Amino acid sequence: MRRAVAVRLSALLAAGALTAATGVALSSTTASAATGGVTGYATQNGGTTGGAGGQTVRATTGTAIHQALCGRASSSTPITIQVEGTINHGNTSKVSGSSCNTAADKIELKQVSNVTIVGVGNGAVFDQLGIHIREASNVVVQNVTVRNVKKSGSPTSNGGDAIGMESDVRNVWVDHVTLEASGGESEGYDGLFDMKDNTQYVTLSYSVLRNSGRGGLIGSSESDRSNGYVTFHHNLYENIDSRAPLLRGGVAHIYNNHYKRLNESGINSRAGARAKVDNNYFEDSKDVLGTFYTDEAGYWQVGGNVFDNVTWSSRGGDNNPAGPNPTSNTSVSIPYGYTLDGANCVPNVVAQTAGAGKGLKVSDGSCTPQNPDPTEPGPTDPGEPTDPGPTDPPAGPNLSIGAGADGSSKASGTSYGNVVDGNPSTYWSPSGTTGSVSVKWGSATTVSKVGLRTASGSGTIGAYRVLNHDTGAVLASGSGAGVISFSPVSLKKITFEITSASGTPRIAEFETYAN
Repeated sequence: MRRAVAVRLSALLAAGALTAATGVALSSTTASAATGGVTGYATQNGGTTGGAGGQTVRATTGTAIHQALCGRASSSTPITIQVEGTINHGNTSKVSGSSCNTAADKIELKQVSNVTIVGVGNGAVFDQLGIHIREASNVVVQNVTVRNVKKSGSPTSNGGDAIGMESDVRNVWVDHVTLEASGGESEGYDGLFDMKDNTQYVTLSYSVLRNSGRGGLIGSSESDRSNGYVTFHHNLYENIDSRAPLLRGGVAHIYNNHYKRLNESGINSRAGARAKVDNNYFEDSKDVLGTFYTDEAGYWQVGGNVFDNVTWSSRGGDNNPAGPNPTSNTSVSIPYGYTLDGANCVPNVVAQTAGAGKGLKVSDGSCTPQNPDPTEPGPTDPGEPTDPGPTDPPAGPNLSIGAGADGSSKASGTSYGNVVDGNPSTYWSPSGTTGSVSVKWGSATTVSKVGLRTASGSGTIGAYRVLNHDTGAVLASGSGAGVISFSPVSLKKITFEITSASGTPRIAEFETYAN
Protein backbone atom coordinates (compact mmCIF):
# COMPACT_ATOMS: atom_id res chain seq x y z
CA MET A 1 0.00 0.00 0.00
CA ARG A 2 1.32 3.39 -0.90
CA ARG A 3 1.70 5.34 2.30
CA ALA A 4 -1.23 7.71 2.64
CA VAL A 5 0.46 11.07 2.51
CA ALA A 6 0.41 13.17 5.64
CA VAL A 7 -1.39 16.45 6.07
CA ARG A 8 0.79 19.53 5.77
CA LEU A 9 1.37 21.22 9.10
CA SER A 10 0.79 24.71 7.74
CA ALA A 11 -2.90 24.25 8.39
CA LEU A 12 -2.08 23.90 12.07
CA LEU A 13 -0.07 27.07 12.45
CA ALA A 14 -2.98 29.48 12.84
CA ALA A 15 -3.11 29.15 16.61
CA GLY A 16 -3.37 32.40 18.60
CA ALA A 17 -0.55 34.29 20.28
CA LEU A 18 1.34 32.45 22.97
CA THR A 19 0.51 33.13 26.58
CA ALA A 20 3.77 34.22 28.13
CA ALA A 21 3.08 32.97 31.62
CA THR A 22 2.30 29.37 30.71
CA GLY A 23 3.50 28.88 27.16
CA VAL A 24 0.08 27.69 26.01
CA ALA A 25 -2.46 29.16 23.62
CA LEU A 26 -5.84 27.83 22.50
CA SER A 27 -7.07 27.71 18.93
CA SER A 28 -10.59 27.24 17.64
CA THR A 29 -9.34 25.12 14.74
CA THR A 30 -9.78 21.36 14.89
CA ALA A 31 -6.77 19.09 15.21
CA SER A 32 -5.38 17.52 12.09
CA ALA A 33 -1.70 16.80 12.66
CA ALA A 34 -1.12 14.50 9.72
CA THR A 35 -3.05 11.61 11.28
CA GLY A 36 -4.18 10.48 7.83
CA GLY A 37 -0.68 9.16 7.13
CA VAL A 38 -0.49 6.39 9.73
CA THR A 39 0.99 3.14 8.43
CA GLY A 40 1.94 -0.32 9.63
CA TYR A 41 0.64 -2.05 12.73
CA ALA A 42 -0.62 1.26 14.17
CA THR A 43 -3.41 1.03 11.57
CA GLN A 44 -4.70 -2.18 13.19
CA ASN A 45 -6.79 -2.71 16.34
CA GLY A 46 -9.10 0.14 15.35
CA GLY A 47 -6.33 2.40 14.09
CA THR A 48 -4.41 5.39 15.44
CA THR A 49 -5.74 8.94 15.02
CA GLY A 50 -4.30 10.70 18.07
CA GLY A 51 -6.04 13.98 18.83
CA ALA A 52 -7.85 14.29 15.47
CA GLY A 53 -11.19 16.05 15.81
CA GLY A 54 -10.34 17.71 19.11
CA GLN A 55 -9.03 21.08 20.21
CA THR A 56 -5.61 22.36 19.13
CA VAL A 57 -3.30 23.86 21.77
CA ARG A 58 0.10 25.53 21.29
CA ALA A 59 2.76 24.89 23.97
CA THR A 60 6.30 26.23 24.43
CA THR A 61 7.06 24.62 27.81
CA GLY A 62 6.72 21.18 29.33
CA THR A 63 4.39 22.61 31.96
CA ALA A 64 2.14 23.89 29.17
CA ILE A 65 2.00 20.40 27.65
CA HIS A 66 0.89 19.00 30.99
CA GLN A 67 -1.61 21.84 31.44
CA ALA A 68 -3.13 21.04 28.07
CA LEU A 69 -3.60 17.40 29.09
CA CYS A 70 -5.07 18.38 32.45
CA GLY A 71 -7.39 21.00 30.97
CA ARG A 72 -9.44 18.52 28.94
CA ALA A 73 -12.97 17.52 29.87
CA SER A 74 -11.79 13.95 30.39
CA SER A 75 -8.67 11.83 29.95
CA SER A 76 -9.99 10.66 26.57
CA THR A 77 -11.06 14.02 25.11
CA PRO A 78 -9.12 14.37 21.81
CA ILE A 79 -6.41 17.03 21.77
CA THR A 80 -3.51 18.05 19.53
CA ILE A 81 -0.64 19.81 21.30
CA GLN A 82 1.56 21.82 18.92
CA VAL A 83 5.01 22.25 20.44
CA GLU A 84 7.63 24.84 19.51
CA GLY A 85 10.92 25.61 21.20
CA THR A 86 13.06 23.74 23.74
CA ILE A 87 11.33 21.65 26.39
CA ASN A 88 13.58 20.89 29.37
CA HIS A 89 13.62 20.28 33.13
CA GLY A 90 13.63 23.99 33.82
CA ASN A 91 10.24 24.57 32.20
CA THR A 92 8.53 21.27 33.02
CA SER A 93 6.57 20.74 36.23
CA LYS A 94 3.89 18.37 37.47
CA VAL A 95 0.31 19.52 36.86
CA SER A 96 -2.66 17.87 38.54
CA GLY A 97 -6.18 17.30 37.32
CA SER A 98 -8.86 14.68 36.78
CA SER A 99 -7.91 14.19 33.12
CA CYS A 100 -4.15 13.74 33.61
CA ASN A 101 -1.45 12.06 35.69
CA THR A 102 1.76 14.01 35.07
CA ALA A 103 5.26 14.21 36.56
CA ALA A 104 7.98 16.84 36.90
CA ASP A 105 10.88 14.91 35.37
CA LYS A 106 9.38 13.80 32.05
CA ILE A 107 6.56 14.47 29.61
CA GLU A 108 4.01 12.11 31.07
CA LEU A 109 1.24 10.61 28.92
CA LYS A 110 -0.19 8.31 31.57
CA GLN A 111 -3.72 6.92 31.71
CA VAL A 112 -4.77 9.07 28.75
CA SER A 113 -5.93 8.51 25.17
CA ASN A 114 -6.51 10.40 21.92
CA VAL A 115 -3.45 12.69 22.11
CA THR A 116 -1.18 14.12 19.41
CA ILE A 117 2.11 15.88 20.19
CA VAL A 118 3.55 17.53 17.08
CA GLY A 119 6.44 19.90 16.53
CA VAL A 120 5.61 23.07 14.58
CA GLY A 121 7.18 26.36 13.53
CA ASN A 122 10.92 26.42 14.16
CA GLY A 123 10.78 22.94 15.66
CA ALA A 124 10.45 21.22 19.01
CA VAL A 125 13.39 19.83 21.00
CA PHE A 126 12.95 17.81 24.18
CA ASP A 127 16.36 18.34 25.76
CA GLN A 128 17.35 15.73 28.38
CA LEU A 129 13.63 15.14 28.93
CA GLY A 130 11.97 11.92 27.79
CA ILE A 131 8.43 11.19 26.66
CA HIS A 132 6.75 8.52 28.80
CA ILE A 133 3.65 6.72 27.49
CA ARG A 134 2.02 4.47 30.08
CA GLU A 135 -1.44 2.87 30.34
CA ALA A 136 -2.38 4.92 27.29
CA SER A 137 -3.86 4.44 23.82
CA ASN A 138 -4.26 6.23 20.50
CA VAL A 139 -1.20 8.49 20.75
CA VAL A 140 0.68 10.25 17.93
CA VAL A 141 4.14 11.81 18.37
CA GLN A 142 5.40 13.61 15.29
CA ASN A 143 8.13 15.99 14.08
CA VAL A 144 10.03 16.38 17.36
CA THR A 145 13.62 15.82 18.52
CA VAL A 146 14.35 14.08 21.83
CA ARG A 147 17.99 14.13 22.88
CA ASN A 148 20.36 13.11 25.68
CA VAL A 149 17.86 11.55 28.09
CA LYS A 150 19.73 10.00 31.03
CA LYS A 151 18.97 7.26 33.54
CA SER A 152 22.02 8.06 35.67
CA GLY A 153 23.96 11.20 36.38
CA SER A 154 22.12 14.50 36.34
CA PRO A 155 19.46 15.27 35.38
CA THR A 156 17.68 11.93 34.95
CA SER A 157 14.41 11.38 33.07
CA ASN A 158 12.17 8.52 31.97
CA GLY A 159 14.61 5.80 32.98
CA GLY A 160 16.96 6.99 30.26
CA ASP A 161 14.55 6.33 27.37
CA ALA A 162 13.99 9.04 24.77
CA ILE A 163 10.51 7.61 24.11
CA GLY A 164 9.39 4.81 26.41
CA MET A 165 6.12 2.87 26.43
CA GLU A 166 5.00 0.47 29.15
CA SER A 167 2.00 -1.04 30.93
CA ASP A 168 -0.95 -1.77 28.64
CA VAL A 169 -0.17 0.67 25.82
CA ARG A 170 -2.09 0.38 22.55
CA ASN A 171 -1.90 2.11 19.18
CA VAL A 172 1.00 4.54 19.07
CA TRP A 173 2.35 6.16 15.89
CA VAL A 174 5.77 7.84 16.17
CA ASP A 175 6.67 9.56 12.91
CA HIS A 176 9.37 11.90 11.60
CA VAL A 177 11.16 12.18 14.93
CA THR A 178 14.86 12.40 15.76
CA LEU A 179 16.00 10.42 18.80
CA GLU A 180 19.63 10.75 19.83
CA ALA A 181 22.02 10.30 22.73
CA SER A 182 25.69 11.04 23.30
CA GLY A 183 26.89 7.61 24.31
CA GLY A 184 25.91 4.37 25.98
CA GLU A 185 25.01 3.02 29.40
CA SER A 186 28.40 3.97 30.90
CA GLU A 187 27.67 7.58 29.97
CA GLY A 188 24.22 7.41 31.62
CA TYR A 189 21.98 6.69 28.62
CA ASP A 190 19.59 3.81 27.95
CA GLY A 191 17.27 3.11 25.02
CA LEU A 192 15.97 5.49 22.39
CA PHE A 193 12.68 3.68 21.70
CA ASP A 194 11.51 1.09 24.24
CA MET A 195 8.29 -0.94 24.57
CA LYS A 196 7.54 -3.04 27.67
CA ASP A 197 4.81 -4.75 29.67
CA ASN A 198 2.00 -5.31 27.15
CA THR A 199 2.63 -2.63 24.52
CA GLN A 200 1.07 -3.42 21.14
CA TYR A 201 0.18 -1.94 17.72
CA VAL A 202 2.99 0.56 17.30
CA THR A 203 4.58 2.11 14.20
CA LEU A 204 7.92 3.96 14.07
CA SER A 205 8.29 5.60 10.66
CA TYR A 206 10.56 8.12 8.91
CA SER A 207 12.68 8.68 12.00
CA VAL A 208 16.36 8.97 12.95
CA LEU A 209 17.93 7.06 15.85
CA ARG A 210 21.63 7.73 16.37
CA ASN A 211 24.68 7.95 18.63
CA SER A 212 23.41 5.60 21.31
CA GLY A 213 24.49 2.36 22.91
CA ARG A 214 20.94 1.01 22.59
CA GLY A 215 18.48 1.69 19.80
CA GLY A 216 15.46 0.20 21.53
CA LEU A 217 13.69 -2.94 22.64
CA ILE A 218 10.41 -4.81 22.69
CA GLY A 219 10.16 -6.60 26.03
CA SER A 220 12.11 -5.78 29.18
CA SER A 221 13.19 -9.39 29.88
CA GLU A 222 12.96 -12.90 28.40
CA SER A 223 9.69 -13.37 30.31
CA ASP A 224 8.12 -10.10 29.08
CA ARG A 225 6.60 -11.49 25.88
CA SER A 226 3.26 -9.64 25.90
CA ASN A 227 4.49 -6.95 23.51
CA GLY A 228 4.50 -6.86 19.74
CA TYR A 229 2.86 -5.99 16.47
CA VAL A 230 5.37 -3.22 15.78
CA THR A 231 6.35 -1.79 12.39
CA PHE A 232 9.67 -0.05 11.72
CA HIS A 233 9.99 1.52 8.27
CA HIS A 234 12.03 4.22 6.52
CA ASN A 235 14.13 4.91 9.61
CA LEU A 236 17.86 5.64 9.90
CA TYR A 237 19.79 3.81 12.62
CA GLU A 238 23.26 5.35 12.77
CA ASN A 239 26.15 4.72 15.17
CA ILE A 240 24.19 2.37 17.41
CA ASP A 241 25.96 -0.33 19.45
CA SER A 242 23.03 -2.79 19.67
CA ARG A 243 19.23 -3.22 19.92
CA ALA A 244 18.20 -2.02 16.48
CA PRO A 245 15.81 -3.28 17.78
CA LEU A 246 15.96 -6.05 20.40
CA LEU A 247 12.83 -8.24 20.14
CA ARG A 248 11.68 -10.48 22.98
CA GLY A 249 8.61 -12.33 21.78
CA GLY A 250 5.98 -10.73 19.58
CA VAL A 251 5.95 -9.86 15.88
CA ALA A 252 7.81 -7.03 14.13
CA HIS A 253 7.78 -5.85 10.53
CA ILE A 254 11.06 -4.16 9.62
CA TYR A 255 11.36 -2.74 6.11
CA ASN A 256 13.11 -0.03 4.09
CA ASN A 257 15.34 1.08 6.96
CA HIS A 258 18.94 2.28 6.54
CA TYR A 259 21.33 0.82 9.10
CA LYS A 260 24.70 2.52 9.25
CA ARG A 261 27.46 1.66 11.73
CA LEU A 262 25.78 -0.91 13.95
CA ASN A 263 28.82 -1.52 16.08
CA GLU A 264 28.06 -4.75 17.97
CA SER A 265 24.73 -6.16 16.77
CA GLY A 266 21.58 -5.02 15.04
CA ILE A 267 18.15 -6.69 14.85
CA ASN A 268 18.26 -9.11 17.79
CA SER A 269 15.30 -11.50 17.51
CA ARG A 270 15.13 -13.73 20.57
CA ALA A 271 12.82 -15.44 23.06
CA GLY A 272 10.42 -16.60 20.37
CA ALA A 273 10.13 -13.27 18.54
CA ARG A 274 9.38 -13.30 14.81
CA ALA A 275 10.58 -10.54 12.50
CA LYS A 276 9.82 -9.92 8.83
CA VAL A 277 12.90 -8.11 7.53
CA ASP A 278 12.42 -6.74 3.99
CA ASN A 279 14.43 -4.46 1.67
CA ASN A 280 16.63 -2.85 4.29
CA TYR A 281 20.10 -1.46 3.57
CA PHE A 282 22.79 -2.51 6.09
CA GLU A 283 26.08 -0.65 5.79
CA ASP A 284 29.46 -0.67 7.58
CA SER A 285 28.06 -2.82 10.38
CA LYS A 286 28.52 -6.04 12.36
CA ASP A 287 26.07 -8.90 13.04
CA VAL A 288 23.08 -6.96 11.77
CA LEU A 289 20.58 -9.82 12.30
CA GLY A 290 20.39 -12.86 14.54
CA THR A 291 19.89 -14.07 18.11
CA PHE A 292 22.47 -12.59 20.46
CA TYR A 293 23.33 -12.71 24.18
CA THR A 294 20.85 -15.55 24.89
CA ASP A 295 20.21 -19.20 24.05
CA GLU A 296 16.45 -18.55 23.66
CA ALA A 297 16.05 -18.43 19.90
CA GLY A 298 14.14 -15.91 17.84
CA TYR A 299 13.15 -16.14 14.19
CA TRP A 300 13.15 -14.10 11.00
CA GLN A 301 11.85 -14.00 7.44
CA VAL A 302 14.21 -12.14 5.13
CA GLY A 303 14.06 -10.86 1.58
CA GLY A 304 15.52 -8.14 -0.63
CA ASN A 305 18.04 -6.78 1.90
CA VAL A 306 21.42 -5.30 0.93
CA PHE A 307 24.48 -6.09 3.07
CA ASP A 308 27.19 -3.53 2.26
CA ASN A 309 30.45 -4.08 4.16
CA VAL A 310 28.76 -6.14 6.87
CA THR A 311 30.90 -8.48 9.00
CA TRP A 312 29.61 -11.57 10.80
CA SER A 313 30.99 -13.25 13.90
CA SER A 314 31.20 -17.01 14.38
CA ARG A 315 28.23 -18.92 15.77
CA GLY A 316 28.39 -20.54 19.14
CA GLY A 317 26.79 -20.50 22.58
CA ASP A 318 24.56 -17.48 22.97
CA ASN A 319 25.84 -15.85 19.76
CA ASN A 320 23.88 -16.87 16.64
CA PRO A 321 24.17 -14.38 13.78
CA ALA A 322 21.95 -14.96 10.76
CA GLY A 323 24.81 -14.36 8.30
CA PRO A 324 26.96 -14.37 6.32
CA ASN A 325 24.12 -15.57 4.05
CA PRO A 326 20.87 -14.90 5.96
CA THR A 327 17.98 -17.22 5.14
CA SER A 328 14.45 -17.32 6.51
CA ASN A 329 13.61 -19.67 9.39
CA THR A 330 9.97 -18.64 9.83
CA SER A 331 7.07 -17.07 7.92
CA VAL A 332 5.35 -13.88 9.05
CA SER A 333 1.93 -12.82 7.74
CA ILE A 334 1.38 -9.05 7.56
CA PRO A 335 -2.28 -7.94 7.89
CA TYR A 336 -1.97 -4.54 6.18
CA GLY A 337 -0.96 -3.44 2.69
CA TYR A 338 2.40 -1.81 1.95
CA THR A 339 4.74 -1.18 -1.00
CA LEU A 340 8.47 -1.78 -0.71
CA ASP A 341 11.05 0.67 -2.03
CA GLY A 342 14.00 -1.11 -3.62
CA ALA A 343 16.74 -1.65 -1.05
CA ASN A 344 19.40 0.02 -3.21
CA CYS A 345 17.59 3.37 -3.06
CA VAL A 346 16.86 3.21 0.68
CA PRO A 347 19.89 5.30 1.81
CA ASN A 348 18.89 8.11 -0.54
CA VAL A 349 15.16 8.15 0.17
CA VAL A 350 15.65 7.83 3.95
CA ALA A 351 18.20 10.68 3.93
CA GLN A 352 15.61 12.95 2.32
CA THR A 353 12.63 11.97 4.45
CA ALA A 354 13.61 10.67 7.90
CA GLY A 355 13.78 12.79 11.03
CA ALA A 356 12.28 15.96 12.46
CA GLY A 357 12.32 19.09 10.34
CA LYS A 358 12.07 17.26 7.00
CA GLY A 359 8.66 18.71 6.16
CA LEU A 360 6.99 15.32 6.77
CA LYS A 361 8.26 14.12 3.40
CA VAL A 362 7.56 10.48 2.60
CA SER A 363 8.42 7.96 -0.10
CA ASP A 364 5.92 7.42 -2.89
CA GLY A 365 6.70 3.70 -2.99
CA SER A 366 9.05 4.04 -5.96
CA CYS A 367 12.06 5.60 -4.23
CA THR A 368 10.95 9.19 -4.83
CA PRO A 369 10.39 11.53 -1.85
CA GLN A 370 7.25 13.62 -1.97
CA ASN A 371 5.72 16.40 0.05
CA PRO A 372 2.56 15.78 2.08
CA ASP A 373 -0.80 17.04 0.90
CA PRO A 374 -1.29 20.83 1.18
CA THR A 375 -4.09 20.80 3.74
CA GLU A 376 -6.83 18.69 5.18
CA PRO A 377 -10.34 19.40 3.80
CA GLY A 378 -11.76 22.57 5.34
CA PRO A 379 -15.29 23.50 6.37
CA THR A 380 -18.01 23.38 3.76
CA ASP A 381 -19.12 26.72 2.35
CA PRO A 382 -22.49 27.80 3.85
CA GLY A 383 -24.23 27.54 0.50
CA GLU A 384 -22.92 24.09 -0.41
CA PRO A 385 -25.59 21.37 -0.25
CA THR A 386 -25.16 18.41 2.05
CA ASP A 387 -24.02 15.23 0.31
CA PRO A 388 -27.06 12.92 0.50
CA GLY A 389 -25.03 9.81 -0.22
CA PRO A 390 -25.19 7.45 -3.18
CA THR A 391 -27.54 8.55 -5.95
CA ASP A 392 -26.78 5.39 -7.94
CA PRO A 393 -26.50 2.66 -5.27
CA PRO A 394 -24.68 -0.58 -6.01
CA ALA A 395 -26.58 -3.55 -7.39
CA GLY A 396 -28.11 -6.14 -5.11
CA PRO A 397 -29.77 -5.97 -1.70
CA ASN A 398 -28.68 -3.66 1.06
CA LEU A 399 -27.23 -6.18 3.53
CA SER A 400 -27.58 -3.74 6.43
CA ILE A 401 -31.36 -4.11 6.54
CA GLY A 402 -32.08 -6.56 9.35
CA ALA A 403 -28.49 -6.48 10.63
CA GLY A 404 -27.39 -5.19 14.02
CA ALA A 405 -25.56 -1.95 14.77
CA ASP A 406 -23.38 -0.49 17.49
CA GLY A 407 -20.62 2.09 17.80
CA SER A 408 -18.21 4.08 19.95
CA SER A 409 -19.90 7.48 20.26
CA LYS A 410 -23.52 8.60 20.16
CA ALA A 411 -25.10 12.02 20.40
CA SER A 412 -28.10 12.43 22.67
CA GLY A 413 -31.36 11.56 20.95
CA THR A 414 -29.79 9.43 18.20
CA SER A 415 -29.42 5.68 17.80
CA TYR A 416 -26.91 3.35 16.17
CA GLY A 417 -29.85 1.35 14.86
CA ASN A 418 -31.03 4.32 12.80
CA VAL A 419 -28.32 3.61 10.21
CA VAL A 420 -29.75 0.18 9.37
CA ASP A 421 -33.50 0.87 9.49
CA GLY A 422 -33.94 1.93 5.85
CA ASN A 423 -35.46 5.24 6.96
CA PRO A 424 -33.43 8.27 5.70
CA SER A 425 -35.23 10.62 8.10
CA THR A 426 -33.60 9.00 11.17
CA TYR A 427 -29.87 9.13 11.81
CA TRP A 428 -26.91 8.47 14.09
CA SER A 429 -24.55 11.29 15.09
CA PRO A 430 -21.35 11.09 17.12
CA SER A 431 -21.29 13.11 20.32
CA GLY A 432 -18.84 15.51 18.64
CA THR A 433 -17.00 15.56 15.35
CA THR A 434 -15.49 12.06 15.61
CA GLY A 435 -16.84 8.61 16.35
CA SER A 436 -17.71 5.28 14.76
CA VAL A 437 -20.75 3.22 13.88
CA SER A 438 -20.78 -0.45 12.92
CA VAL A 439 -23.01 -2.92 11.09
CA LYS A 440 -22.83 -6.49 12.34
CA TRP A 441 -24.17 -9.92 11.41
CA GLY A 442 -24.48 -13.24 13.22
CA SER A 443 -22.40 -15.03 10.60
CA ALA A 444 -19.66 -14.04 8.15
CA THR A 445 -20.98 -11.85 5.32
CA THR A 446 -19.16 -10.80 2.16
CA VAL A 447 -19.07 -7.03 1.57
CA SER A 448 -17.32 -5.06 -1.20
CA LYS A 449 -19.14 -1.71 -1.13
CA VAL A 450 -20.74 0.56 1.42
CA GLY A 451 -23.05 3.49 0.83
CA LEU A 452 -23.24 6.38 3.29
CA ARG A 453 -26.31 8.61 3.26
CA THR A 454 -26.29 11.77 5.35
CA ALA A 455 -29.38 13.46 6.77
CA SER A 456 -30.42 17.07 6.32
CA GLY A 457 -28.34 19.46 8.41
CA SER A 458 -25.35 17.13 8.55
CA GLY A 459 -21.85 18.41 9.07
CA THR A 460 -19.26 17.51 6.45
CA ILE A 461 -17.14 14.40 6.97
CA GLY A 462 -13.53 15.59 6.65
CA ALA A 463 -11.89 12.16 6.89
CA TYR A 464 -13.06 8.61 7.45
CA ARG A 465 -11.86 5.02 7.54
CA VAL A 466 -13.78 1.83 6.80
CA LEU A 467 -12.53 -1.00 9.02
CA ASN A 468 -12.87 -4.75 9.10
CA HIS A 469 -13.83 -4.75 12.76
CA ASP A 470 -12.94 -8.45 13.10
CA THR A 471 -9.27 -7.87 12.29
CA GLY A 472 -8.78 -4.09 12.51
CA ALA A 473 -7.69 -3.92 8.86
CA VAL A 474 -8.38 -0.65 7.04
CA LEU A 475 -10.53 -1.42 3.99
CA ALA A 476 -10.80 2.15 2.68
CA SER A 477 -10.25 5.78 3.67
CA GLY A 478 -11.28 9.14 2.27
CA SER A 479 -13.61 12.06 2.93
CA GLY A 480 -17.32 12.85 2.46
CA ALA A 481 -20.27 10.51 2.02
CA GLY A 482 -21.21 8.34 -0.96
CA VAL A 483 -20.32 4.91 -2.32
CA ILE A 484 -17.06 3.39 -1.05
CA SER A 485 -15.58 0.36 -2.83
CA PHE A 486 -12.90 -2.09 -1.73
CA SER A 487 -11.83 -5.68 -2.35
CA PRO A 488 -14.51 -8.19 -1.29
CA VAL A 489 -14.03 -9.27 2.32
CA SER A 490 -15.88 -11.77 4.51
CA LEU A 491 -16.55 -10.42 7.99
CA LYS A 492 -19.04 -10.31 10.81
CA LYS A 493 -18.72 -6.61 11.58
CA ILE A 494 -17.78 -3.55 9.53
CA THR A 495 -17.08 -0.13 11.02
CA PHE A 496 -17.30 3.38 9.59
CA GLU A 497 -14.99 5.63 11.62
CA ILE A 498 -15.12 9.43 11.30
CA THR A 499 -11.71 10.85 12.23
CA SER A 500 -12.40 14.52 11.41
CA ALA A 501 -15.38 16.61 10.40
CA SER A 502 -16.71 20.13 10.03
CA GLY A 503 -19.76 20.29 12.27
CA THR A 504 -21.50 17.14 13.50
CA PRO A 505 -22.14 14.50 10.83
CA ARG A 506 -25.55 12.83 10.63
CA ILE A 507 -25.40 9.34 9.11
CA ALA A 508 -28.89 8.38 7.98
CA GLU A 509 -28.02 5.03 6.41
CA PHE A 510 -24.93 2.82 6.47
CA GLU A 511 -25.68 0.55 3.52
CA THR A 512 -23.62 -2.55 2.71
CA TYR A 513 -23.50 -4.51 -0.53
CA ALA A 514 -21.88 -7.69 -1.75
CA ASN A 515 -21.33 -6.36 -5.30
